[in-house]
Amino acid sequence: MPGPPHSAARRIAGMGETIFAEMSALAVRTGAVNLGQGFPDTDGPPELIGAAVDALRGGANQYAPGIGIPTLRQAIARHQQRHYGIELDPNTQVVVTTGCTEAIAGALLGLVDPGDEVIVLEPYYDSYTAMIAFAGGVRRPVTLRAPDFRLDPAELEAAVSARTKLILLNTPHNPTGRVLDADELAAVARVAQAHDLTVVTDEVYEHLTFDGRVHVPLATLPGMAELTLTLSSAGKSWSVTGWKVGWATGPAPLVAAVTAAKQWLTYTSGAPLQPAVASALDSPSDFPARLRADLQARRDELVAGLTAAGLTSYTPEGTYFATTDVSALGWASGGDFCRALPERAGVVAIPSEVFYDDPDAPGAGRQLVRWAFCKRPDVIAEAVARLSAADLAR
Repeated sequence: MPGPPHSAARRIAGMGETIFAEMSALAVRTGAVNLGQGFPDTDGPPELIGAAVDALRGGANQYAPGIGIPTLRQAIARHQQRHYGIELDPNTQVVVTTGCTEAIAGALLGLVDPGDEVIVLEPYYDSYTAMIAFAGGVRRPVTLRAPDFRLDPAELEAAVSARTKLILLNTPHNPTGRVLDADELAAVARVAQAHDLTVVTDEVYEHLTFDGRVHVPLATLPGMAELTLTLSSAGKSWSVTGWKVGWATGPAPLVAAVTAAKQWLTYTSGAPLQPAVASALDSPSDFPARLRADLQARRDELVAGLTAAGLTSYTPEGTYFATTDVSALGWASGGDFCRALPERAGVVAIPSEVFYDDPDAPGAGRQLVRWAFCKRPDVIAEAVARLSAADLAR
């Protein structure tokens, strides 16, 4: 039956405001330190900003090609070859997107038919669930459980059915901070090859891994290049999240599917930002390496402060985020804790329960909270000081 006149479409029913908008508004209203939304509070390298200014002044202000300017597609291909040994044809195996968010949307809209099942690691980035729903797909979560958040190969295999179309993988993983290891990646490859599944991998935190860990793209495993669509962006590794310049790479048919969908979303975007990102990808600058070291130090300070405040803390292996369990303080849910925290301590965080299908399932995340440490050292120090001075018990 059609909905009443002037009503919203059923596909967006129940989506409402994102948790990030809600908690950021709460931070503004209370003057709290915002460790909720995951974006840096300092800009990327000056030479990158300068390259964008030069492009603006140089006339790169009209529509770019829908698949991205050749200079950027070539730079992306060189980046994949230089870091991972992946060979790509920049004309057929690379498409530029409006951030990794559009790459996710394009991949799911371009590859998933109504009724197709999509396996996704849980907790999950919230745009995954929205876009699976938009595509008419069916979500099949495989849960990463505290304290180590490891992928269980048996659970991954059990999630496959005759209707499974693809696996949506995220490593380094938001929100847990896990970097999937060789055994976990091999398990994904075995399942994908055994059932002839496409794997879409979100690798936006590829350069932000800690303690000597190295990100390994699934596409580099034997037999996986032809099954894997790899997504990433410049935003995280170069601290320009607002630029929204991302990409999808992989087999030409998979990239063509993303392109076919994304042409009806933005078609193209960020014309003067694309040459700037190309220059960053080709630059000998070690900015991502320096950022990684800085983030590891901020991670350590925040995790130590959270632990000292009585929270059970899990040290992330990558990304911008640390996770804690609030149950030892008597809280029944991370949502209750996070909504009380700005008044109690003047700090905002994100309840992880919103990243689960059933946060009350065994080992799921009802009492978990995500904290962002991609902030200036003085902001981290202020947040830690406020938490240490507050009564956080229920």
